[in-house]
Formats: sequence, structure tokens, C-alpha cells
Amino acid sequence: MKIEMFTVDDLPLIRDGDDLSGMICDRISPEDGDVIVIASTIIGKAEGAVFSLDDVIPGEHALQIACSNGKDPRFVQAVLDRSVEFLLESPMMLVQTSNGHVCINAGIDDSNVDDGLLVDLPSDPDASARNIGIGIERICGSHVSVIITDTNGRAFKIGQTGVAIGVYRIHPIKNWRGRPDLFGNILEITEEAVADEIASAANLLMGEGDGGYPVVVVRGSDLYTDDDVAIGEMYRADDEDMIKKGLRCLAKL
Repeated sequence: MKIEMFTVDDLPLIRDGDDLSGMICDRISPEDGDVIVIASTIIGKAEGAVFSLDDVIPGEHALQIACSNGKDPRFVQAVLDRSVEFLLESPMMLVQTSNGHVCINAGIDDSNVDDGLLVDLPSDPDASARNIGIGIERICGSHVSVIITDTNGRAFKIGQTGVAIGVYRIHPIKNWRGRPDLFGNILEITEEAVADEIASAANLLMGEGDGGYPVVVVRGSDLYTDDDVAIGEMYRADDEDMIKKGLRCLAKL
């Protein structure tokens, strides 16, 4: 297998209402089976998910949390507004968003956005990925997969990596269960997080800070599918998630 990755160059700063599908097709010629990997920040900008803390009024719960973690109460309220569950309030705010993504600060980002403003994660990353994928198919005539990424930390390890938060035309998990290994042993538990692996690899080219390459094309993965897919395929069932259970127990102490 050979996989090729390259950036979509010369994209301008993204503004509310920009047609990302058209902007991508203006700069590259996608091929059938390509995976278009897109940083969530520019999705949020294009969808108008930019806001100012000046417009946020903190409630009593936000004020209580801010007293324990030292954060701006307005920022705490913004995180509360975008969360269905707080797993940690201090020293960091680890939350689950409405679409099942567990992350710090509900994914609210203050990098690569105008001073004083913040940008949200897409409210429905699967829908965002689908709209861009359909747009590329309509404009360029190519059948592509789309992965929307965020940058997350990892339990037990230092450092951040790219992860998938929305998908189109690619199953986020590749199930190897029931297949033989090199010695004929049947695999029983192996489920490969291919969308996260691609997101992490693409992040090497996107860069952090002022890298300026929010769209990466991955060619040769052979992972395109006509199936209806959802990022929820890769989220562990709540009653099987031992880390969440442990955090909930700690919160009660």
C-alpha cells in the first residue's frame, strides 16, 4: 500500500458564508477515493460559529465553577452552554458535547481567530462533512470521503494529536474481528480507529499555531464507502466507558 498526503495551498482566511467545497476545488483536482481532511476551526468560521465573551452572561453555576478553576466566568458559561455533561470542572473543564465528543472546554478555540473572538466546533460535524463532500462531488465530479478534525490531548500521555469529530463516506472504525492473523489465529477484539489515524497523520501537515494549512488530501487509503456513516460509530457505549465511570465517581467525592 502507498498513501500520499498533501496540503491544499493558498487558502485565504475563512469568513462566515465561505464555500469551502468550491474553494477546495478551485485549488486541487480531487480523485475518486481521496480523503479530504479539514480542521474544525475553518468549518466553524465558515458556518458563522464565532462569538465574543462580551455577549455571554455567566449564571450561578458558572460562577461557582470559575471560583474553583480560576477561569473567566463568561468562558465557563460558554462551555456550559455547549456541554451535556461536565466530567471535570477543575483544574480543567473536560466535557461531553451534544454530539458525543469528549474534549477540553467543549472545543472552544481562541487560536487562528481575530482578537477577542472565539470559535466553536461545528454543531453537527457529520452534517458539515457531508455538505462539503456533496459539494465537492457536485463541483469536481469526484467521489471523496471527508474527515473533520479537532486537536485533543490524550489520557496517560503528554501532547496533542488530531482526532476525527465528523465523517462522510468513511467508516471511522475498521473492524478486524473474525479475520485471521499471520498465524491463523482469529482476531477477537481488534477495531482500528482509521479516522483518528488519518486525522493524526494529516495534522503533521496542518501544523499548529500559524501553520496555515487547514485542509489536507490523503490519497490511496482505499477506505471510501457508499454507506451512511457517523462519527458515533467510534464512541464507546456509555455503560462500557470505564474512564467516564471513574470520573463520575471522583466528582461525587
